Amino acid sequence: MRISARADYAVRAVLELAVRQDEGPVKAETVAAAQVIPHKFLEGILGDLRRGGIVDSRRGGNGGYRLARAAGEITVADVVRAVDGPIVSVRGERPTGLAYTGPAEPLLPLWVALRANVRKVLEGVTFADLAAGELPEPVRGLAEEPAAWENP
Repeated sequence: MRISARADYAVRAVLELAVRQDEGPVKAETVAAAQVIPHKFLEGILGDLRRGGIVDSRRGGNGGYRLARAAGEITVADVVRAVDGPIVSVRGERPTGLAYTGPAEPLLPLWVALRANVRKVLEGVTFADLAAGELPEPVRGLAEEPAAWENP
């Protein structure tokens, strides 16, 4: 699985808004500078996040972006889906929409299991968790496994 630059930037932008949620609306330029994200690229991402119900925007001198819901109600999966679509796809299709025959039949449950595990991790982490610098125990446990940091 690959995390696109778009998804990475979106997660970082939402996290920046989460840690600044008490400041009121935050300008896109501020988010872009704080997270070293190209401003024009970020504007498109913020548009997707607004359409996905993740952020709200306000125009004007005191305008900017803010979270549309509490940080504890927004998961990393929500943000990835808002900017990239389905969490795991095979050739652009959801695994449940695929069919294999013959020796390839075991691939379908493999792809479904992969999707279930990725979803479990990404849906288990909220922006309140990230803003507090604390990952939930199951995710922290996976990251602490020595083999998790190795590149085969």
